[in-house]
Amino acid sequence: MRMYCWKLRRALGQTLAVGLLLAAALHGAARAQDTPLPELVAPGVWMVQGQSAMGSSANRNFISNAGFVVTQEGVVVIDALGSPALAEELLAQIRRITPLPVRHVILTHYHADHIYGLQAFKAAGATVIAHRAAGEYLNSETAAQRLKASREELFPWIDEKTRLVGADRWIDGPTSLTVGGVEFRLQPVGPSHAGRPGGLRAVAAHAVRRRPRLPRPRALRRPGRQRPLDRRAGHLARLRHRRGHSGHGPASKSARADLELTRDYLVHLRKTMGEAARNMEPFEEAYAKADWSRFDKLPLFKAANRINAYNTYLLMEHEAK
Repeated sequence: MRMYCWKLRRALGQTLAVGLLLAAALHGAARAQDTPLPELVAPGVWMVQGQSAMGSSANRNFISNAGFVVTQEGVVVIDALGSPALAEELLAQIRRITPLPVRHVILTHYHADHIYGLQAFKAAGATVIAHRAAGEYLNSETAAQRLKASREELFPWIDEKTRLVGADRWIDGPTSLTVGGVEFRLQPVGPSHAGRPGGLRAVAAHAVRRRPRLPRPRALRRPGRQRPLDRRAGHLARLRHRRGHSGHGPASKSARADLELTRDYLVHLRKTMGEAARNMEPFEEAYAKADWSRFDKLPLFKAANRINAYNTYLLMEHEAK
């Protein structure tokens, strides 16, 4: 009986140990999904990729990408991620790679998932650079209300200690920044999906470049929305970058083609929803019969396409009157 009990305890102990190891492995896998782990994409150039999802307390608002370039004199970071905790973790990852300080943070635009980590970088001594027009949003009631809602929806990662941080250096036009022998070319290219003039796309001369993600509904309000994308595609063609790293989603090896695809998506939305609105066709029927197959691999397509289509339908309905 004692031998049986001993064997039973041993078997249960082994089962428990295996279970704990499995639970730890699963926890680690889940944690890795919402932890900014840098990926080396070129010599001295790293990126972290957020989840293709909507922001939530479960993913800590880790839904945007960030990049950083290690130079001889310090680090330049592109975007600050969606919460102070994520930014702190990114700083820790950078310190594992280099002892050099973060000198600058370049913001592509002032959406919450790209800026809520700014205060951590400011505390680390970084200089923040952004387009001057972003200041209009920063000081707006919209930004204040968004932060208030985020403190509830994204708690505890966004709380009363989370604050909006302005830039130390506001730029108006094409700007060059040289750090440790690396030239960063900052090129304002229109409002992008930010829906206001504060959109900015930053380029490191030898690596970092961004392609736009699936636009948000307010990015669809103007008939000429695709024109800034045409200009951006032309700008990329002149720079001849081999890789593209967007604000959302995986890396691209054809930045110009991705820009053109995004432009074509906007055109497709207006065409299909415009025809439905003019013909007084119900939205549900129009949405069901529309062919989305060319665009269903875009980041956040499943989460945002129906919203984009419905908002475009309402817009086209209004324009038809």
